[in-house]
Amino acid sequence: MSENLEQGQHPHHSHHHPGDGGAQQGPAVQRYCDVAIIGGSAAGLTAALQLARQRRSVIVIDDGTPRNAPAAHMHGYLGRDGAAPSDLIRIGREEVRSHGGEVLAGRVTGVRRREDATFEIDLTGGHTLIARRVLAATGISDELPSIDGVAEQWGRGVIHCPFCHGFEVRDQRLVQIVTHPMNLHPTTLFRHLTDQLTVVLHDARGVDEDVVATLAASGVVIERTAVRRVRTGSDGEVCGVELSDDRILDADAVVVGSQFRARADVLAGLGVKATAHPSGAGDVLVVDPRGETAVPGVYAAGNVTDPSLQVLPSAAHGGQVGAMIAFSLADEDLRNAARPSGEETDWNHRYGGSDRTWSANPNGTLVHEVSAMTPGRALEVGAGEGADALWLAEQGWAVTATDISGNALARVRAEADHRKLNVELLRSDANDPAPFGTGSYDLVSLQYGSFKRTPDQRGLRSLFAAVAPGGTLLVVHHDLAPMRAPVDVASQTRMYDPEAFVGVEEIAAALSEDPDTWHIETQETRPRPPGAASTHHVDDVVLRATRLAR
Repeated sequence: MSENLEQGQHPHHSHHHPGDGGAQQGPAVQRYCDVAIIGGSAAGLTAALQLARQRRSVIVIDDGTPRNAPAAHMHGYLGRDGAAPSDLIRIGREEVRSHGGEVLAGRVTGVRRREDATFEIDLTGGHTLIARRVLAATGISDELPSIDGVAEQWGRGVIHCPFCHGFEVRDQRLVQIVTHPMNLHPTTLFRHLTDQLTVVLHDARGVDEDVVATLAASGVVIERTAVRRVRTGSDGEVCGVELSDDRILDADAVVVGSQFRARADVLAGLGVKATAHPSGAGDVLVVDPRGETAVPGVYAAGNVTDPSLQVLPSAAHGGQVGAMIAFSLADEDLRNAARPSGEETDWNHRYGGSDRTWSANPNGTLVHEVSAMTPGRALEVGAGEGADALWLAEQGWAVTATDISGNALARVRAEADHRKLNVELLRSDANDPAPFGTGSYDLVSLQYGSFKRTPDQRGLRSLFAAVAPGGTLLVVHHDLAPMRAPVDVASQTRMYDPEAFVGVEEIAAALSEDPDTWHIETQETRPRPPGAASTHHVDDVVLRATRLAR
């Protein structure tokens, strides 16, 4: 790994990771993973959690447009009743990331099958993902009737589901606007929730008149006049429904059914198309009991497959389908007598080209921090193409360089042989068992990189254990604040999720929790040394700590 970060690349495993897709757009990036999940709401995140816990590399692409975005609260989710949908998403992302799953802000524009039976997923910004499996958890979109005020109040004073919102409007004045025969399906439930229900047959075509008659006989008021608009009061809340004959029906809430459409256009290139729902009220994606579509390797979960699924059953379906994808991958690996790592595949492809990925210069901050140290045993974690490891060897250090990519290590070996330097190479990831060999080191260097999170902090513990008593841990990272800024998903996808990786903040926090073992000498943000190629990052975050001798 070199100091000079090419524009559009960012750290991972002490490598530089793909572009952040920010305002300063770098070149198009291609990444590899086991499973690409389109949609990061309840179904997609639950599937991602299942798969990440099966040690599969998972990348979720989410454009931030869940179906329930207008709603302030969700209901019927055991243990989460009344929570804001955004809270569920936030917690779900944290759980996925805690197992190394990535959630990227971006948008999928198309998917196609490759000759090797993997899938190429096109993203805004010109970036792509290559995945062994694809899961569509894209949900459905609601097509609302063209009645003034309905869209503006949707998810607030205009509701559609008696299970989602019915309890909150119990005993209130409800006006239900019927625009489709299926709209009468939940009416019996609303009648049970309040004795002040009025049903307006805005469009009575196809309506079952026997059902209407039964409702009327039970005391429900039936109106057969078209609706002009939903009225709101001075407080902005729904106060009534105005009919085309100028009459106004007082209302505390309005019930409106929608037509629903599967958000599946991005799968059209695979031949996956939505199918009309038996209700006639919209369309969905048809899947088998495992959640697989008619195209092998392409799955769907959540209410894109069933519009009746609320948040809880959508999440449950995502978990089930995620498990089926895990079985599918495991069975394929068994037939191939292999145990592939999606992370290793990603990095091997990145180092598989004929050109060097970065310059051959050592990191300037490493040179600054280490030049005055007495050479001893050094561990370079995530060596990349090896510029730092080779520089340390030239200074007299006995160097062990680790990397998840065999292709990267081959480049280190070739350059070390060319320079006649002795560098021990070890193909490993920080989260492997005993990833850094035996013994301990006077210097453990983690430059511009990180490794995937795990709830038990396995990689972090291995990193700390590699430092000998009296030895130094040196962690240098980019200031990632720009990567946490919002991105316009319509034009760009952020190709790196820093929250899925162990970062310098987490390392510093863990060191601070053990003051009897560690002394933090330096923890600061400083300008990067001159000569860096990156225009994305101009500051380094430097953490230097000493393991106390006992």
